[in-house]
Amino acid sequence: MAKKQKIFKPKARIPRGLRDMQGSELAFQKLMLEKISGVYESYGFDALDTSAFEYADALGKFLPDDDRPNEGVFSFEDDDGQWLSMRYDLTAPLARFVAEHYDRLPKPFRRYQWGSVFRNEKPGPGRFRQFLQIDADTVGAGGSQADAEMCLMAADCMKTLGLSDNQFSVNINNRKILDAILAQVGLDAQAEDYDMRRLTILRALDKLDRLGIGGVADLLGDGRKDESGDYTKGAGLEKASISKLTDFVQTGRDTRADTLKALAEIIGCSEIGTAGLEELTLMDALMKDSDSIRFNPSVVRGLGYYTGPVFEIELNIETEDENGEIARFGSVGGGGRYDDLVKRFKGIEIPATGISIGVSRLAAALTLLGKADTKTMQDLVVLLVMDKTRLAETSELVKTLRNSGIRAEMYMGESGMKAQMRYADNRNARLVVIEGEDELAAGIVTLKDLQLGQQNAQNIKDNEEWRASEHAQTQVSRKDLAQKIKEILS
Repeated sequence: MAKKQKIFKPKARIPRGLRDMQGSELAFQKLMLEKISGVYESYGFDALDTSAFEYADALGKFLPDDDRPNEGVFSFEDDDGQWLSMRYDLTAPLARFVAEHYDRLPKPFRRYQWGSVFRNEKPGPGRFRQFLQIDADTVGAGGSQADAEMCLMAADCMKTLGLSDNQFSVNINNRKILDAILAQVGLDAQAEDYDMRRLTILRALDKLDRLGIGGVADLLGDGRKDESGDYTKGAGLEKASISKLTDFVQTGRDTRADTLKALAEIIGCSEIGTAGLEELTLMDALMKDSDSIRFNPSVVRGLGYYTGPVFEIELNIETEDENGEIARFGSVGGGGRYDDLVKRFKGIEIPATGISIGVSRLAAALTLLGKADTKTMQDLVVLLVMDKTRLAETSELVKTLRNSGIRAEMYMGESGMKAQMRYADNRNARLVVIEGEDELAAGIVTLKDLQLGQQNAQNIKDNEEWRASEHAQTQVSRKDLAQKIKEILS
């Protein structure tokens, strides 16, 4: 007798560094997107949606692991032999879109977009390989007023979501000032390995909020081993250069004016540093009434395409890190000027600046603060099915409720009343509608308010027990059902 072949059953599991979401969490993120989009639109930005896939060469080499097409980004080879990559942000696809449609677009071109982005990086607590962003960018405007507008708009977004000035800050630095400091520590802009060394140093500085000044110093030097045992090779700088850089990122003062003065002393006669300082000075004049916007030399931004002002949205709230220690929640968004990104396609410099808000991370922060709107959807009304021969009539009643603007559903399972009540409870329904034999005879329906009179559904066995109990319920005629539900929900 032939041995019965074992049927393969795949293990139900989510890939490492990814997560599932449902219900209220998704509803809250949807509400956040609506509020942020409203701010963007009030500033005159129009919506755009670009593809989740791009040719790998169009994305460029801006991520930490970029030696091969499938490092840093998730990539695969198409059937025509070309590498495709999933977008790691929304900015690189925007640059491709602008270059491809440049002649027909208004200049400046102002767009906002939301969508998931994907990073082929090592996941960790609160660090996922897929996350949701919402961006706004102005392409074709070279003045610092465009950068200032991004920071003002970021602050307005935070306030629209319910944060006060002391709960967040928009921190600004300038890559030109950073380049001036890098020149002071001996980096030669003409050297063949300049871009690689520069990006290694910038990434090290960008980890200040997560690793502290000691961890950054290690990454600027020989390297650092994390708690998992993974070793990250450092930038290989001398102690004097490391000290210069760590001193620089701690130059921030209480006011923007005092920070500008401190930066001027450090920059000295550097031409590129002076240009960066002038840009910040103009931004300061345009943001004079915004106390939540600050100049902070520790802001670096890890991506390599920034060319001028860079900014981050930081929440000034405390939470526990993965070790149970109290730490700042940190950055929930950022951006900056990237004048060379479109140039890769067009061959000419096209100035651009933008801001990106990490919706998933910001949602977690707002929940921590108690500012998450848990009631992001209408209350649900579930119509129980007491008589399957009357499905058409029950369905018509559901349709009537929906046409009246009520969120309603008819039970679609095969179970009896006990299980139906348990289902409504698990769905967090506010009301259930029952139309049994007695109700039909009297031309009425029974409404149970689960919020007012919650009882264990296992104790309810039949319609008779339901009517005999003291649940928060009322009876109403079919024709008045929609109006009565609206009165209860209001």
